Amino acid sequence: MVEEKIQGKDFVIRDKRSFTAEGEMKPESEVAREEKEGGKKAEEKKNNAQMRQEIPLPEISFSSFILSLSSSALLHFGEIPDPITNRKERNMLMAKQTIDILGILQEKTRGNLSKDEQQLTDNLLHDLRLRYIEESKKG
Repeated sequence: MVEEKIQGKDFVIRDKRSFTAEGEMKPESEVAREEKEGGKKAEEKKNNAQMRQEIPLPEISFSSFILSLSSSALLHFGEIPDPITNRKERNMLMAKQTIDILGILQEKTRGNLSKDEQQLTDNLLHDLRLRYIEESKKG
C-alpha cells in the first residue's frame, strides 16, 4: 500500500485504488488487506485517545492553581526536572515572571479568598521571593 505523510502532519494519504502503479488490477485479497491495515491503525489511534481521556484529572481549585504556579517557579529555579527533557535547568527570568504572576493574583484576589487560600498564597509567594533573592545571589 502506498502511504504518504505530508510534512509531519497528523494525516496520512492512502492509495485505495484497485490497480497498481503499472495499471494492472490488484488482486482482491491485496485491496482488502490494505483497507484492513488502515482500519487497524485508525482503531489504535482511537483507543489511545480514549485511554488518555479516561485518566481522571485532579480537581481544579484556586489552591491547586496556585500550587501549580509555584511548581512552575521551582522548575525554573532548577529545583525539579523538566517533565519533557528530564533535566534540571535554571531560568531566572521565567522564575521571576511566575512569581510576578502570583503577586498579581494575590493583589487581584485580596478579600475574595478563604482564610486558607489567602494563607497559602501569602506563604508560597513569600517563600518564592526569598528563594529568588537567594538564587540571584548565586549568579
